[in-house]
Amino acid sequence: MNIAVCVNHVPDTASKIKLDSSNTSIDYTGVSWILNPFDEFAIEEALRFKDNSSGTVVYILSAGKDEAKETIRRALSMGADEGILIKNDLALDSLSISELLAMQIKELNCEVVFCGKQSVDYDNTSIGLMIAEIIDYNAISDCVTLSIEGSTVKAEREIEGGREIIETSLPLVVTAQKGLNVPRYASLKGIIAAKKKNIKEVTLTSSTSTVKYNSLSIPNAKNPGRVLGSDSGAVRELVRLLREEAKVL
Repeated sequence: MNIAVCVNHVPDTASKIKLDSSNTSIDYTGVSWILNPFDEFAIEEALRFKDNSSGTVVYILSAGKDEAKETIRRALSMGADEGILIKNDLALDSLSISELLAMQIKELNCEVVFCGKQSVDYDNTSIGLMIAEIIDYNAISDCVTLSIEGSTVKAEREIEGGREIIETSLPLVVTAQKGLNVPRYASLKGIIAAKKKNIKEVTLTSSTSTVKYNSLSIPNAKNPGRVLGSDSGAVRELVRLLREEAKVL
């Protein structure tokens, strides 16, 4: 069985974000880049399936610039078999990226596709489900438990206030939520092996991106807090401020 894991090369959330002079895009100078944290759960689940199934090949797919090879190689060092970079230097929206990934998944004939439930850059939570729609696969989002026996799939997914139990079949796209597993660390042997693994580059064409950013802005700094006192009079003052300044009462 072939398994695809779609990963994203994202800015570290600890990096300080600045805008360019036009205020329409981000200035990435000095920004550190990492493997999208939710994608680590997707990689781990694919590798666990591989460990328990002979003949399984795990492909790591990413669409973007050459820098994304760092993230692909990180996944290879965890134990994935092959890496594929869909070269693209354009600023694409989620649908265009999903189309590129879907084309490559169909070419590889992957029965199972894993994605992180969302990417920590734009938080759109859309890529995995768009891929499923494009290639007509079943889909489970926000997955926290997963069992695949033959072509039968049983899973639990997080919903507001609880969990939902699902039974479906292959082929399938799964978006991984925190709690699905505990991602492994890359071993020294895995890191050395990953350096020898080839990352294939492919060029594909999708529909033109339909999203245009007119302007971006940095959120205003938060106002400092105020200490109103420690006696019962502080409650009266708090109520006054909520009514007259915050206007929430």
